[in-house]
Amino acid sequence: MANTTLIIGAGIGGLTTAALLAKAGHDVTVLEAHVYGGGCAGTFYHQGYRFDAGATLAGGFNPGGPHDQVAQRLGIAWPIVAAEPAWRTHLPDRVFTRFGDPTRWQVELSRATADLPDQAAILRFFERAETVSDAAWAFAGRRPAWPPSSVADIFRLAGALRPDTLITLPHLFESMGTWASRSGVMSRPARAFLDAQLLISAQTTAVNANAVFGAAAIDLPRKGVNHVRGGIGGIAQTLVDAIRRAGGKVLFRQQVTALETKGGRIVAATTNKGLRVECERCVANLTPWDLARLLGEAAPAQLARETASRPEQWGAFTLYLGVEDSGLPEDCDHHQVIGDYDLPLGETNSVFVSLSLRGDPGRAPPGMRAITMSTHTKAGQWWALRQAPGGKQAYAEKVSAYTERMLDRAERAIPGLRQKIRLLKPGTPVTFRTFTRRHRGGVGGFPFTSLLTARGPGVGLTNTWLVGDSIFPGQSTAGVTMGALRVADAVERDSR
Repeated sequence: MANTTLIIGAGIGGLTTAALLAKAGHDVTVLEAHVYGGGCAGTFYHQGYRFDAGATLAGGFNPGGPHDQVAQRLGIAWPIVAAEPAWRTHLPDRVFTRFGDPTRWQVELSRATADLPDQAAILRFFERAETVSDAAWAFAGRRPAWPPSSVADIFRLAGALRPDTLITLPHLFESMGTWASRSGVMSRPARAFLDAQLLISAQTTAVNANAVFGAAAIDLPRKGVNHVRGGIGGIAQTLVDAIRRAGGKVLFRQQVTALETKGGRIVAATTNKGLRVECERCVANLTPWDLARLLGEAAPAQLARETASRPEQWGAFTLYLGVEDSGLPEDCDHHQVIGDYDLPLGETNSVFVSLSLRGDPGRAPPGMRAITMSTHTKAGQWWALRQAPGGKQAYAEKVSAYTERMLDRAERAIPGLRQKIRLLKPGTPVTFRTFTRRHRGGVGGFPFTSLLTARGPGVGLTNTWLVGDSIFPGQSTAGVTMGALRVADAVERDSR
């Protein structure tokens, strides 16, 4: 049983780790509660449509990027189509089209900021951010052990340092907001655009986002973002197929309900179907809260303290739409709409609208498109309404109000959208909990306000690692995959 590895959860992080270990000869079993893989990057069927449950765009497939590294190691091809432009951001008084092509993006940034007094500072800031991003992605691609938890980790971290890393040093301990202010980026449209980009990819705004992490986050379009044919769940299915070809097992409808520990190690898991799987090592594609719940009294003290003190993740309010294709935008499939400069982002003031790839027969009936539309929301308020005595009506009214406000925002990007809707299905964090089994329906991992507070994969058990958006480098399929590469390496070292 020396190379017997249990993976709990078939999100992108868990499946990537499992595929790499199965390819390396490990006896791998993946247990997933749902009927499909992907987690937050999963795709579900409903009335002839395939909707992306949460994530809609995927990056990291560029040469040398994390998904490309995985493809090279596994000998697979991803079912992707480049999205160019990546998305269009609609501010109250202007529009930015976020091209991946550097030349087109520079022209667009100059156009969109031509009337702003800080234009020169804006252009310099984004140019510098690209340079810092290149260094950050290169450093992360060498899979440093961050944050280090042992002397061996420190040596591996030192081995990942290169001369190009030096450019990140002035920004290691400052926020994107501080960096932008220091650079002279002060106008309201420029700061709102920066905040909007960071909210998508870093789950926070410039005031709180670490500068190095933030530079990499806002630079995803230049690295390349993609549609996935058949929906973003195609990433997960490709990995499931790779695991099974390598002799590993992926078992759906098997929700882990209990974990057995012995001597500070997880030794077995039991599912709702009565299946018991023994293991020498365990990788948990779970949030810290969900792992702590499964461990119960056996949860290490550090994990118990973390889950008691760490703020909850964002939730998402989501609309899933089936719409007529005629008259929809021809040149861009993804739109971010900011409603009011004077209101905080989220709670329907910032809405992300993703249209399925035109001509993808797996996503919608002929002549139709699937749309996933989302806004950040505080998850607790939805659970409070849902669970309150007599709260059913108030919950329904809140769903209706959010739906109408989001459609209002979306019609700025897609005029006449309401008239094209043939199917509408709303979802709250309560709904998302059903899709993903994540703690209170949270999305997007933890905001990286400081590299010093980034979370590593350790949980206080000698044979167990976390993987997914909770660990460094965090959110997005690219970030999660980079973390999975690191965890797979750690499991390999432990098995030798």
